[in-house]
Amino acid sequence: MFVPIANEPRSYSWGSATLIADYLGRTPSGAPEAEVWFGAHPGCPSRVAGGEHDGAPLGALLEAEGRQQPALLLKVLAAAEPLSLQAHPDEARAREGFAREDAAGIPRDAPHRSYRDPFSKPEIIVAVTPFEALCGFRSHQAALAPLEALAAIDARVAPVADRVRAGDALEWLLAGGDEVAAAVAAATEAAPRIAAAHPRDADTIARIAATHPGDPGLLIALLLHRVALAPGEALFLPAGNVHAYLEGLGIELMGPSDNVLRGGLTPKHVDVEELLAVADRSPLADPRLPAEQLDGAVAYRPAAPFELRHVQGSHEVGAPGERVRGVVLAVSAADVEVDGSQRSMAPSEAAWIDAEGPLRLDSADAWIALERDTPARPDNPWDTPRHS
Repeated sequence: MFVPIANEPRSYSWGSATLIADYLGRTPSGAPEAEVWFGAHPGCPSRVAGGEHDGAPLGALLEAEGRQQPALLLKVLAAAEPLSLQAHPDEARAREGFAREDAAGIPRDAPHRSYRDPFSKPEIIVAVTPFEALCGFRSHQAALAPLEALAAIDARVAPVADRVRAGDALEWLLAGGDEVAAAVAAATEAAPRIAAAHPRDADTIARIAATHPGDPGLLIALLLHRVALAPGEALFLPAGNVHAYLEGLGIELMGPSDNVLRGGLTPKHVDVEELLAVADRSPLADPRLPAEQLDGAVAYRPAAPFELRHVQGSHEVGAPGERVRGVVLAVSAADVEVDGSQRSMAPSEAAWIDAEGPLRLDSADAWIALERDTPARPDNPWDTPRHS
């Protein structure tokens, strides 16, 4: 099965007006273009591009043919401003939260809904351009260094450092209140004066204050790793990882989920209780995901039921007779051999593949998102009565 698919960019306020269009050779829409989704999630499903099923949602076609729904979602993501401070649930909590909100009668597309599907959302992001992110908690010692420098300038920041020592800084900051607001204002004012000793922390404060002034997420950001990815470097964000992307173009691969538990830096629904319930506060040594060199490709293999490969040249996936399922996104023109047939893909074209290996790409700059160790899933987990 080789199904050409397409989708339109999602226009979130933090998106870039040019990065996705330039990378995929598209004409810019003139609006911020934040993400392009390649998958079957009902929040923004890809559609069949051409043939007798032209325009049909990918998930509907797969269901009609009795095939399993995709267990992954591939995105092209472009951030010109910081995204929301967020984390994602594990599978058990996603199932429970989805059922709970369904039972409460919350429409699945309601802005105040937190659980939009019953799946977990582990994810990786691979930088295409230089990419900046906040990702995972750093050690108390590392977080205290800039906070103590700020507190030495303005004592209103001192309570934040005290809470870090006590181990409850995240809860305290998300609770808000006058003391938190004063600490945020003080840190914003004092940040330029710590730039020489703590340049990245000062820059983080300035970036966030420019788009989300007064938000407690500005101080939560100092508890997290600030990571600068060069093109080709990657992050892995498992369930519970608190993170926020700041700037850059990347290829993102995740479970088939849109469950986002936000804690700040956004006008969207913030669910502090759920974020605190899933947040992994344990210090993370290094959130980067090492890459593996293959013949004609680079592979990114997280502790998740999927992997991502960046093909540059010729590359083969799967042994003869081995099932290959996933998405191919061609950045440049590519020749594809699948199911014994030769096909051509033009720049920026994508396809859903469910076939016996091997899958071979030639003369390609392309991304392949592959399912692996995939658990059985319902044929269509979203096709149940909706509450209105």
